[in-house]
Amino acid sequence: MSEPPSTRRSRRPSKHRSSSEASGSRAGAGSGAVPASARDPETRDPLELGREIALRQLSMGPRTRAQLATSLRRKGIPEPAVEAVLDRFEEVQLVDDGEFARQWVESRHHGRGLARRALAHELRQRGVEGELVKQAVAQVAPEDELAAARELVRRRAPGMARDDPQRRVRRLAGMLARKGYGPGVAMQAIREQLAADDEAAAALEAEFD
Repeated sequence: MSEPPSTRRSRRPSKHRSSSEASGSRAGAGSGAVPASARDPETRDPLELGREIALRQLSMGPRTRAQLATSLRRKGIPEPAVEAVLDRFEEVQLVDDGEFARQWVESRHHGRGLARRALAHELRQRGVEGELVKQAVAQVAPEDELAAARELVRRRAPGMARDDPQRRVRRLAGMLARKGYGPGVAMQAIREQLAADDEAAAALEAEFD
Protein backbone atom coordinates (compact mmCIF):
# COMPACT_ATOMS: atom_id res chain seq x y z
CA MET A 1 0.00 0.00 0.00
CA SER A 2 1.46 3.39 -1.02
CA GLU A 3 1.90 6.30 1.37
CA PRO A 4 -0.36 9.34 1.14
CA PRO A 5 1.14 12.25 -0.89
CA SER A 6 1.30 14.49 2.16
CA THR A 7 3.55 11.99 3.94
CA ARG A 8 5.93 11.72 1.00
CA ARG A 9 6.29 15.51 0.79
CA SER A 10 7.12 15.78 4.47
CA ARG A 11 10.10 13.45 4.10
CA ARG A 12 11.80 15.49 1.36
CA PRO A 13 14.81 17.54 2.54
CA SER A 14 14.12 21.26 2.78
CA LYS A 15 15.76 23.37 0.09
CA HIS A 16 15.64 26.55 2.16
CA ARG A 17 17.49 27.22 5.37
CA SER A 18 16.04 29.39 8.06
CA SER A 19 17.20 33.00 8.26
CA SER A 20 19.00 32.25 11.53
CA GLU A 21 20.92 29.38 9.95
CA ALA A 22 21.86 31.52 6.95
CA SER A 23 23.09 34.39 9.06
CA GLY A 24 25.04 31.99 11.25
CA SER A 25 26.83 30.46 8.29
CA ARG A 26 27.66 33.87 6.87
CA ALA A 27 29.13 34.97 10.17
CA GLY A 28 31.19 31.79 10.36
CA ALA A 29 32.47 32.20 6.81
CA GLY A 30 34.42 35.33 7.64
CA SER A 31 36.19 34.48 10.87
CA GLY A 32 38.79 37.28 10.59
CA ALA A 33 38.87 40.29 12.92
CA VAL A 34 36.50 43.16 12.13
CA PRO A 35 38.48 46.18 10.82
CA ALA A 36 38.72 49.05 13.28
CA SER A 37 37.03 51.43 10.84
CA ALA A 38 33.97 49.11 10.68
CA ARG A 39 33.40 48.87 14.40
CA ASP A 40 30.64 50.73 16.15
CA PRO A 41 32.09 54.17 17.10
CA GLU A 42 30.76 53.70 20.63
CA THR A 43 32.93 50.62 21.12
CA ARG A 44 36.13 52.05 19.66
CA ASP A 45 39.01 53.57 21.58
CA PRO A 46 38.31 57.33 21.62
CA LEU A 47 42.01 58.07 21.01
CA GLU A 48 42.04 55.87 17.93
CA LEU A 49 38.81 57.38 16.63
CA GLY A 50 39.99 60.91 17.43
CA ARG A 51 43.22 60.43 15.50
CA GLU A 52 41.29 59.12 12.52
CA ILE A 53 38.90 62.08 12.50
CA ALA A 54 41.71 64.62 12.88
CA LEU A 55 43.78 63.08 10.08
CA ARG A 56 40.77 63.09 7.80
CA GLN A 57 40.28 66.79 8.47
CA LEU A 58 43.95 67.55 7.82
CA SER A 59 43.85 65.63 4.55
CA MET A 60 41.44 68.28 3.27
CA GLY A 61 43.73 71.17 4.19
CA PRO A 62 45.51 72.86 7.11
CA ARG A 63 43.50 73.31 10.31
CA THR A 64 44.08 75.14 13.56
CA ARG A 65 44.00 73.34 16.88
CA ALA A 66 40.69 75.01 17.70
CA GLN A 67 39.11 73.90 14.42
CA LEU A 68 40.16 70.29 14.98
CA ALA A 69 38.98 70.37 18.58
CA THR A 70 35.55 71.56 17.43
CA SER A 71 35.34 68.73 14.88
CA LEU A 72 36.31 66.11 17.47
CA ARG A 73 33.80 67.34 20.04
CA ARG A 74 31.02 67.30 17.44
CA LYS A 75 31.83 63.64 16.83
CA GLY A 76 31.44 62.90 20.52
CA ILE A 77 35.12 62.43 21.39
CA PRO A 78 35.61 62.92 25.17
CA GLU A 79 37.56 66.01 26.19
CA PRO A 80 40.59 64.13 27.63
CA ALA A 81 40.97 62.27 24.32
CA VAL A 82 40.58 65.52 22.34
CA GLU A 83 43.41 67.12 24.29
CA ALA A 84 45.62 64.04 24.09
CA VAL A 85 45.21 63.70 20.31
CA LEU A 86 45.87 67.38 19.63
CA ASP A 87 48.84 67.53 22.02
CA ARG A 88 50.41 64.66 20.12
CA PHE A 89 49.66 66.24 16.75
CA GLU A 90 51.37 69.44 17.91
CA GLU A 91 54.42 67.46 19.08
CA VAL A 92 54.87 65.94 15.62
CA GLN A 93 53.98 69.29 13.95
CA LEU A 94 50.87 68.05 12.22
CA VAL A 95 49.17 71.00 13.91
CA ASP A 96 51.02 74.33 14.13
CA ASP A 97 48.87 77.41 14.65
CA GLY A 98 51.82 79.76 14.13
CA GLU A 99 52.63 78.28 10.73
CA PHE A 100 48.95 78.19 9.82
CA ALA A 101 48.68 81.91 10.60
CA ARG A 102 51.78 82.82 8.60
CA GLN A 103 50.60 80.92 5.53
CA TRP A 104 47.09 82.33 5.87
CA VAL A 105 48.35 85.91 5.93
CA GLU A 106 50.65 85.40 2.97
CA SER A 107 47.93 83.75 0.89
CA ARG A 108 45.07 86.11 1.74
CA HIS A 109 47.10 89.32 1.55
CA HIS A 110 48.72 88.58 -1.80
CA GLY A 111 45.80 86.65 -3.26
CA ARG A 112 42.84 88.73 -2.04
CA GLY A 113 44.48 92.01 -1.08
CA LEU A 114 43.24 91.82 2.52
CA ALA A 115 44.60 94.33 5.01
CA ARG A 116 45.97 93.48 8.44
CA ARG A 117 42.71 94.18 10.25
CA ALA A 118 40.74 91.76 8.06
CA LEU A 119 43.47 89.13 8.29
CA ALA A 120 43.55 89.35 12.07
CA HIS A 121 39.76 88.98 12.20
CA GLU A 122 39.84 85.84 10.04
CA LEU A 123 42.58 84.24 12.15
CA ARG A 124 40.73 84.93 15.40
CA GLN A 125 37.61 83.37 13.89
CA ARG A 126 39.64 80.21 13.33
CA GLY A 127 40.81 80.08 16.92
CA VAL A 128 44.37 81.39 16.56
CA GLU A 129 45.46 83.01 19.82
CA GLY A 130 46.22 86.72 20.04
CA GLU A 131 50.01 86.68 20.13
CA LEU A 132 50.25 84.40 17.11
CA VAL A 133 47.82 86.63 15.24
CA LYS A 134 49.99 89.68 15.95
CA GLN A 135 53.13 87.92 14.79
CA ALA A 136 51.48 86.76 11.59
CA VAL A 137 49.95 90.07 10.52
CA ALA A 138 53.24 91.83 11.29
CA GLN A 139 54.49 90.26 8.04
CA VAL A 140 52.46 92.92 6.24
CA ALA A 141 54.33 96.23 6.53
CA PRO A 142 52.42 99.55 6.26
CA GLU A 143 53.98 100.22 2.86
CA ASP A 144 52.86 96.76 1.69
CA GLU A 145 49.34 97.52 2.80
CA LEU A 146 49.30 100.86 0.96
CA ALA A 147 50.66 99.22 -2.18
CA ALA A 148 47.94 96.57 -2.02
CA ALA A 149 45.26 99.26 -1.58
CA ARG A 150 46.59 101.16 -4.59
CA GLU A 151 46.48 98.01 -6.70
CA LEU A 152 42.91 97.24 -5.66
CA VAL A 153 41.79 100.76 -6.52
CA ARG A 154 43.67 100.71 -9.82
CA ARG A 155 41.89 97.52 -10.86
CA ARG A 156 38.41 98.63 -9.75
CA ALA A 157 38.41 102.27 -10.83
CA PRO A 158 37.96 101.71 -14.60
CA GLY A 159 34.66 99.94 -13.96
CA MET A 160 33.38 103.07 -12.19
CA ALA A 161 34.37 105.56 -14.89
CA ARG A 162 30.76 106.57 -15.53
CA ASP A 163 30.07 107.34 -11.87
CA ASP A 164 30.24 110.92 -10.66
CA PRO A 165 33.34 111.60 -8.48
CA GLN A 166 31.50 111.40 -5.15
CA ARG A 167 29.87 108.08 -6.00
CA ARG A 168 33.17 106.69 -7.24
CA VAL A 169 34.88 107.66 -3.99
CA ARG A 170 32.12 106.05 -1.90
CA ARG A 171 32.25 102.82 -3.85
CA LEU A 172 36.04 102.56 -3.74
CA ALA A 173 36.12 103.43 -0.02
CA GLY A 174 33.46 100.80 0.71
CA MET A 175 35.41 98.15 -1.20
CA LEU A 176 38.60 98.91 0.73
CA ALA A 177 36.77 99.01 4.07
CA ARG A 178 35.38 95.51 3.45
CA LYS A 179 38.94 94.30 2.93
CA GLY A 180 40.05 95.78 6.24
CA TYR A 181 41.71 99.04 5.18
CA GLY A 182 41.51 102.04 7.48
CA PRO A 183 40.21 105.43 6.27
CA GLY A 184 43.69 106.97 6.01
CA VAL A 185 45.16 104.32 3.73
CA ALA A 186 41.94 104.06 1.73
CA MET A 187 41.65 107.77 1.03
CA GLN A 188 45.31 108.09 0.09
CA ALA A 189 45.00 105.30 -2.47
CA ILE A 190 41.74 106.74 -3.83
CA ARG A 191 43.05 110.33 -4.09
CA GLU A 192 46.12 109.13 -5.96
CA GLN A 193 44.00 107.16 -8.41
CA LEU A 194 41.56 110.01 -9.01
CA ALA A 195 44.48 112.40 -9.59
CA ALA A 196 45.99 109.95 -12.07
CA ASP A 197 42.62 109.63 -13.83
CA ASP A 198 42.27 113.43 -14.04
CA GLU A 199 45.77 113.76 -15.44
CA ALA A 200 45.05 111.06 -18.00
CA ALA A 201 41.78 112.76 -18.95
CA ALA A 202 43.49 116.15 -19.26
CA ALA A 203 46.28 114.68 -21.37
CA LEU A 204 43.68 113.01 -23.61
CA GLU A 205 41.80 116.27 -24.07
CA ALA A 206 45.02 118.13 -24.89
CA GLU A 207 45.91 115.49 -27.47
CA PHE A 208 42.73 116.12 -29.42
CA ASP A 209 42.36 119.84 -28.70
